[in-house]
Amino acid sequence: MTHFNKFYQKIASNRLSHWLNTLPAQLDHWQKNELHGEYKHWQKTLAALPKAQPSNVDLSHSVTVGSKADFNEGQHKRLENLLKKFKPWRKGPYHIHGLHIDTEWRSDFKWDRLAKHISDLSGKYVLDIGCGSGYHLWRMRGAGAKFVVGIDPTQLFLMQFNAVQHFIQDDTVNLLPLGVEQLPALNAFDTVFAMGVLYHRRSPIDFLYQLKAQLVKGGELILETLIVDGDENTVLVPGERYAKMRNVWFLPSSQAMCAWLERCGFTNIRVVNTDITALDEQRKTDWIDTESLSDFLDPQDNSKTIEGYPAPQRAIFIANT
Repeated sequence: MTHFNKFYQKIASNRLSHWLNTLPAQLDHWQKNELHGEYKHWQKTLAALPKAQPSNVDLSHSVTVGSKADFNEGQHKRLENLLKKFKPWRKGPYHIHGLHIDTEWRSDFKWDRLAKHISDLSGKYVLDIGCGSGYHLWRMRGAGAKFVVGIDPTQLFLMQFNAVQHFIQDDTVNLLPLGVEQLPALNAFDTVFAMGVLYHRRSPIDFLYQLKAQLVKGGELILETLIVDGDENTVLVPGERYAKMRNVWFLPSSQAMCAWLERCGFTNIRVVNTDITALDEQRKTDWIDTESLSDFLDPQDNSKTIEGYPAPQRAIFIANT
């Protein structure tokens, strides 16, 4: 069973203490009623992971812990076999005692695109909504954040995060199995990241207000989402699927996204990056057993999805409260 007592103890003495009014009951309900059918097997796999004192931890340039020399050949093979039980690994990459977890997404590419544009994270409280397995949580910590919280309801991602945490052991970095709709208005984070989430929300305006409610006054929002070309009135509402994804609701133009942020009361709104998702950023690897970007695009015209919509184009927006 996953226990969150260390997290409760940690926030009891920091600016998130008011979260204790609701969080323990939510996570207690989750543990009693919502565990995935494979959860106990995943827990056994976590418990079987080898222990090692890392020779080094690098979160500034990558997510790297230890070196291959920390394990013998047999231990290294066992490590690989155990971690592959958590497939598919979507976001990364991770380097664990010489093992390269070559994830579907090169999330380091996204980090490199946005890191130079965000405010200094040193000493900051940071929240990452829809954080996946937590790759960017570690990079935020490596950038100097004081306390990092990620939320994502996908339980496999929690297991993957816990596997990495097993080796790094940094209790200032945390992942909770929650959706954004379960967050109260905390008004406690200096920086909130929401990357690759907005287009999955049925009400993007409500989502933006939820993000705003997590920030301190003067805090910074970093939002990355799928966009389409067009003016401030352009919004694509796909049919049943977009790039084979069922749960895609709204793809605004950059101008429309800026207008939504302004309507929700954000200020100093800017678009700092626009990028077409490339086939070397999202692709099949030995660490996933599913389709990837090349399967989602029209094989005759990679500028279109297989459904005929514009191929995935992403933009990063930064705004303040």
